[in-house]
Amino acid sequence: MGKKVKWSWNSALIGAVAATATAALVTAKPKDPTFQLISIKLTSFKLKFPVLDAEVILTVHVVNPNITPIKYSSTTMSIFYEGSLLGSAPVKAGSQAAGSCQLLHIPARLDGLELAHHARKFFADVAKREMLFEAKVDIEGTAKVLWWDHKFKIHVDSHVTVDPVFLDVIDQENKSELEVFVG
Repeated sequence: MGKKVKWSWNSALIGAVAATATAALVTAKPKDPTFQLISIKLTSFKLKFPVLDAEVILTVHVVNPNITPIKYSSTTMSIFYEGSLLGSAPVKAGSQAAGSCQLLHIPARLDGLELAHHARKFFADVAKREMLFEAKVDIEGTAKVLWWDHKFKIHVDSHVTVDPVFLDVIDQENKSELEVFVG
């Protein structure tokens, strides 16, 4: 007849470890973080005759969907209107836990002189109460996996439609590209 196969706890344990490792590798594939502008708060106007510069606080909701915590270095977000650099916002270095979300409060300075170059379009946008801004930022950092730090770079392009009267966010489209450096 047939030969009886002997069952082994060692074989079962090795199989379970292999299945767990495979599942971990499948779920550990890096995922792009998500960014959403929640609000814009005007903090000050500065008169530089004949134009006004404005300072605002951008509140951004950031989600790290990955299974590893990250640390990122400081950088600068560039803000554009009609293709011209309107202002910038310094993003401080920080960290974020795995699978978490947080709110970042980012101060930004907007150049009134640059906005004056687009006065006709600006006043038309104020009249229809819709302004389209673009923002670009590159964020570099490290993700810790077990004992190793893996460097990454994220490029984010945002297109945000804002009500220029009440500074409400009407619509937005955010695209991010994550690049992980191995080795």
